[in-house]
Amino acid sequence: MVNKLNESFLHHTVQKMVKKRNNFGAVLCVEQGNNDFSWVGAAGNMAEHDPYFIASVTKLYVTAVVLKLRSESRLQLEDKIANYLSEDIVRGIHVLDRVDYSNEITIKHLISNTSGIPDYFACKQSNGKKVASQLFNGHDEKWHLEKTLDLIKKQKPKFKPGQKGKVNYSDTNYQLLGRIMENITGLSMSEVFQTFIFDALELSQTYVYEDVHDTKPVSLYYKSSALHLPLYMSSVTPEGGIVSTAKDTMKFLKAFFNGHFFPKEDLEELKQWQMIFFPGQFYFGVGLEKLWTPRILSPSNPIQEILGFWGQSGAFAFYNPERDIFFTGTINQCSGLGHSAAFKAMIKVIKAVS
Repeated sequence: MVNKLNESFLHHTVQKMVKKRNNFGAVLCVEQGNNDFSWVGAAGNMAEHDPYFIASVTKLYVTAVVLKLRSESRLQLEDKIANYLSEDIVRGIHVLDRVDYSNEITIKHLISNTSGIPDYFACKQSNGKKVASQLFNGHDEKWHLEKTLDLIKKQKPKFKPGQKGKVNYSDTNYQLLGRIMENITGLSMSEVFQTFIFDALELSQTYVYEDVHDTKPVSLYYKSSALHLPLYMSSVTPEGGIVSTAKDTMKFLKAFFNGHFFPKEDLEELKQWQMIFFPGQFYFGVGLEKLWTPRILSPSNPIQEILGFWGQSGAFAFYNPERDIFFTGTINQCSGLGHSAAFKAMIKVIKAVS
């Protein structure tokens, strides 16, 4: 294996991540699985140890906890969610063409985004505006589970639970998973993450965002505007409420893929891929994402799998098993431009290790 990684190469890579308009800051951490190489750097208005919102990368932490609970025989993926949620939550959550499928939904349907339950984040409210657009325009408000259910129960489900070939990215699924984990453990989601992950891995720079006066995380951006959403970020713990650093996220990512939370061989079970086209184009499995990497990106030396999770904030945590290389960091831009720059940086590094 030829390894062209060095500090100069990676410094140039992270600097390039902020060259696009409205990409104001970036952090990139790169490590090899054997610990022979570890580097973290930053560009723009961010420093390498800055805490940031990992957003939907939080969902990978949910996957770790769900599979840990399964390894302890406290749940099974095939269990009906009605076994763990109150009747008022489940009732009417999935009524399609006058048929009520609510009691057929399983934990696996939620964690694989195959429940058909709409994503509240993409739903229009009574004022005709989507939740996402309101938030990106700076209208800060809490979106706890009960409020979410009040909205989505008025929406038409996307498809039958587990319908073959169907997948729909839905933050609602993860809010429901959060309540299920709380009911199983008797802990709040903040305590669940603290107990199962943060304490277990000694992640001293990682926490759940709960204090709306907390200004430690670097500011998010949507296009050219700074985005201040303390009410929202403090209310969505299981779908995107974790604050961390690139180095702490790296500790978690390596633990996830190295069998800390569940038997390593269970990873293959997560690779039940279906293509998602929104938000962005990637594959979704069972609580795990795989990047779409066309062969043309590296014709002579295929990229192979890049596994992990994106965050709406431009946060990322991915692993390329072929070269045993891990990536964490953020570009802190919610518009999608951040994701593009982070993707190009990861591909550039992967091609340098061949």
